[in-house]
Amino acid sequence: MNLTLRIWRQAGPGDPGTMTTYEVREISADMSFLEMLDTLNEDLILRGEEPVAFDHDCREGICGACSLVINGDAHGPERTTTCQLHMRSFRDGDTIDIEPWRAAAFPVVKDLVVDRSAFDRIIQAGGYITAPTGAAPEAHAAPVPKPDADYAFEHAECIGCGACVAACPNGSAMLFTSAKINHLNVLPQGAPERETRVLDMVATMDAEGFGGCTNTGECAVACPKGIPLPSIAAMNKEWLRATRKARR
Repeated sequence: MNLTLRIWRQAGPGDPGTMTTYEVREISADMSFLEMLDTLNEDLILRGEEPVAFDHDCREGICGACSLVINGDAHGPERTTTCQLHMRSFRDGDTIDIEPWRAAAFPVVKDLVVDRSAFDRIIQAGGYITAPTGAAPEAHAAPVPKPDADYAFEHAECIGCGACVAACPNGSAMLFTSAKINHLNVLPQGAPERETRVLDMVATMDAEGFGGCTNTGECAVACPKGIPLPSIAAMNKEWLRATRKARR
């Protein structure tokens, strides 16, 4: 495959950026999208040019680091992570636009790399359980109804990639935050901090500059792990419950 790539290049956070055009040739349809970028960078280095900076780590669809907007879609045309997107999703001669996440809370560090530490601060605000548990308890010591266990596992699949924010026209982090809140609040281990968790995490999310949710649903469509849109409604219900209790 021979492809034309239009890639966002930006030297640093305070520098202006621009779309730069590159040609890549003899790309295998079995390559992953990141392997294709590796091939481009090898060519750039051989020519004495600066390689394109992009985030990656596990390359197994687990860590969520491979955050790219491809032809206007978060992670590209398939519902998967960028590292699991293969070049067979494109055709010979295609022009592909590659950009970083576009959100006020995700400032560009360099080229396609953005600073997603705002997600870390939301987690630090309450996405954990502080109650000491000691040694691993016996498996049946804290019975959890199967519907609750399934619900918790469904939301725990969130890998924090930020595709929901990138896809949302408002740059909202509601889907991410709701996933982190709901998977703990439904379990008995998370019950003691149920109210403080949702209040602190939502307050931190707002303070980080993420936009509000207007239920467009693009976040759930883009999510590579399939976090459902009703997760946001469940979080809002938790927040209202905690707010009423705090006012008593």
